[in-house]
Amino acid sequence: MKTKASFSQKVWALIKGNPIVVMMVFISVFVGFTIDNFFSFENLNVLLGNTTIRFIIALGVSGCLITKGTDLSAGRQAALAATLTGVMVQRADYASRMFSWMPEMNMWVVLLIVLAIGAILGGITGSIIAYLKVPPFIATLGIQTIVYGFNLIYTNAQPIGGFSQPFKDFFNWKILAFGEFKGFSGYILFALFFGLLFWFLYNKTTHGKYMYAIGGNENAAEVSGVNVRKSLTTIYMIAGMMYAFAGFLMTGKSGGASASMGVSYELEAIAGCTIGGVSTTGGIGTVGGILVGVLVFELLKIIMQFIGVDPNYNYIVQGLVVITAVAMDIRKYVAKK
Repeated sequence: MKTKASFSQKVWALIKGNPIVVMMVFISVFVGFTIDNFFSFENLNVLLGNTTIRFIIALGVSGCLITKGTDLSAGRQAALAATLTGVMVQRADYASRMFSWMPEMNMWVVLLIVLAIGAILGGITGSIIAYLKVPPFIATLGIQTIVYGFNLIYTNAQPIGGFSQPFKDFFNWKILAFGEFKGFSGYILFALFFGLLFWFLYNKTTHGKYMYAIGGNENAAEVSGVNVRKSLTTIYMIAGMMYAFAGFLMTGKSGGASASMGVSYELEAIAGCTIGGVSTTGGIGTVGGILVGVLVFELLKIIMQFIGVDPNYNYIVQGLVVITAVAMDIRKYVAKK
C-alpha cells in the first residue's frame, strides 16, 4: 500500500529532480536583491521576448528529441525564414531592395509562404531520417550546411532591411501597458498560443501518443501498428514550420535580417528542452517543462549580463549547463534500469 508523500518529501523530490531550475531561482533572487533594476518590467519584457522565439524553436526540436532524434538545422532554417521574410516585406520604394522586380507583399501571405517552405524542408529532413535511415545527427547536420549555403548565396551575405510599415507596426504592438511602463511586446502571445497548441497535440491526439511510443521503443511501436516512417516525417515537418515561424518573428523583432541569424539557436533549444525534462533517451517530455527550461536558459544569460560577466564566457557557461543537464538525464535513465 502506497503512503501519501508529505509536503517536505514533495519539496525534496522537486529539488532533487530539478536542481538546475532550483539553483537558477535562488541565483535570480540573490541578484535581484543586490543589483538595481533586475526586478523590473523592462527586464521582464526582454526575458519574455527572447524566450518567445527560443520556446517556439524548442517546441519544434522537442518532438525530434522525444523520438530519440535531434535537429541541428533549426537555427539555420529559422535564419532562412528570416531572410525570406525580410526580402518579401521590403518596401517597394526602398533604394537597396534585394530584388527590384519583386512586389511588396502582404505580411500574412509572406508568413504562409515561409511556413510552407519550412514544412517542405522539415518533410525532406524527416524523409531522409525515416526512409533512408540516415541518423538524425548526420541528416540534420547536412541540412544545416545546405540551408546556410543557400542562404548565403541568394542574399549574397548582405543584411536585409527597409521593411513595410504594416510589418513594423505589427511588431511595435504592445500589451498590458500601464503608468510609465510602455507594455510588453505583443508577439509574446504567440508563445502562449503555441504552448497550448503543442500541449493539446502531445497529450490529446494520436500523433502525440505515437510520438511517445516511438521514443519509448520504436520497434515495439511499429509492431503495435504505428506508422513510424509517417510519424517521424510529420514530426520533422511540424518542426520545420516552427522554425519558419520563429524566423518570421526574428525578422520583426530585430528590424532586419541576415544569413548569420540563428547561430546556435538549435543548441539553446536542445539545452532548454533537456533542462526542462525532455529525456535524451526518448519517450519523455512535457510542454510545461520545455517552457521552464527555455526560461531558465534565457534567465541565465540575463543574469550573467547583469553581474558583468564577459559575454565571451557565456558560451562556456551555457556549454557546462548543457553537459550537466544531459549527464543528469542519463543518470536518471541508468538508475531506472
